Amino acid sequence: MPPPQVHGIARRIHGWSWQSFPILMGTSAVYMTLSALKHHPAFVSSIETVFFFLSITLFFANIVMLLLQAICAFSLPAIFPRHAWSRLQDPIQGTFVVSFATIVVGTMDYDLNYGHISSNLVFALFCIYLVIAIATCFPMIKITFSQPHDLPHFAPSYAFPVFPLMLTGLVSANTLKVIDASDPRALGILLVGYVVHGLGLFLAFFFLVIYIIRLMMNGFMDGRQSNVAFVACSPPGFSALTLISLGDHARTILGARGYINEATGDIWYSASVMASLLLYGLALFFFIFGVIPYRFSLRRHLDGILDCWALTFPNVGWINATRSLGDIFQIQGFFTFHLVMTVFMCITWLFLFTLTVIAFCKGRIFKSGKEDFMRDIQAQEEVAEERPAPVVPSSAHHLEGCSRALITV
Repeated sequence: MPPPQVHGIARRIHGWSWQSFPILMGTSAVYMTLSALKHHPAFVSSIETVFFFLSITLFFANIVMLLLQAICAFSLPAIFPRHAWSRLQDPIQGTFVVSFATIVVGTMDYDLNYGHISSNLVFALFCIYLVIAIATCFPMIKITFSQPHDLPHFAPSYAFPVFPLMLTGLVSANTLKVIDASDPRALGILLVGYVVHGLGLFLAFFFLVIYIIRLMMNGFMDGRQSNVAFVACSPPGFSALTLISLGDHARTILGARGYINEATGDIWYSASVMASLLLYGLALFFFIFGVIPYRFSLRRHLDGILDCWALTFPNVGWINATRSLGDIFQIQGFFTFHLVMTVFMCITWLFLFTLTVIAFCKGRIFKSGKEDFMRDIQAQEEVAEERPAPVVPSSAHHLEGCSRALITV
């Protein structure tokens, strides 16, 4: 009897993972850096819109595939729960919430360009993101801290569970671009942005301290981990951008309401700019720290192309902060540097996206091997044989039919 042939769609569902979201984040990085350009011609806005809707398409495609995987977890209880539980224990699952944050930020930028979205919808998106970030972050932290981790294998990506909290400040700042400073909700959004962002920032810094200790004890990262080193740029880079943006809104909101005194808003803004400069320098340090060993430690295989997407989104924070510092100090060098890094971002995206499509078509990513899938199918059949006979025979027949629904003979 010839061995059964595994259906390709079943292997795709079986092999899908949270690593699909960094592709979306890298796509979002393109329109986020393009939207911050000093000279912004009309065709750039069109390119931003294309990348924005491409990000939305990728987001829902990933959601559909993961939902199908979850459905299979209920239909085939011996196969997919193991994968589902391993997915829940993976710290990279925080990229789902971060991806949603990029969609929210892109929606607000789209409203600024075209004005088709109401302030109530923007506020609702902010509240939804805040709830999802808090509801997702603490269970992920609980899972992460419930098991020991080896220091030699530690990477900045372990901080992904707290990234949703850290990006709340950026979402707040973009929400305030749409909501007027005189709106009663503006002050609440501002304060929530500062508080939640501060929580995420300091938690992320604790992870970065462990990362530095790991480098001192074990040296630079090599192989696939050399890509993840750029994730360390994200906390200081996005914090620099967030503090400048929130400080600018604080100057307007607090000044208009006269809290404490009329100079309170300007004081907040000045303190935010000073702190942003410190964090900006740290982000540049981590970027250079990741570039130095990158060429010598990277292993060039299509199997690891998904890890290379860490080169894109984590650098958006300090790149856009460069543009903001140029506006503050009116130094042309900042604008030029931002333009150069934006061009590099677009080139990197094109290169990575092309290789990702090639790897996907060849089945090197998001597709389980035949041996792995058949091993799980056999495990399912063994569990079904060892299970005592149920009272109602029809339910056993239904379970057997479900277990063979994903393979064709």
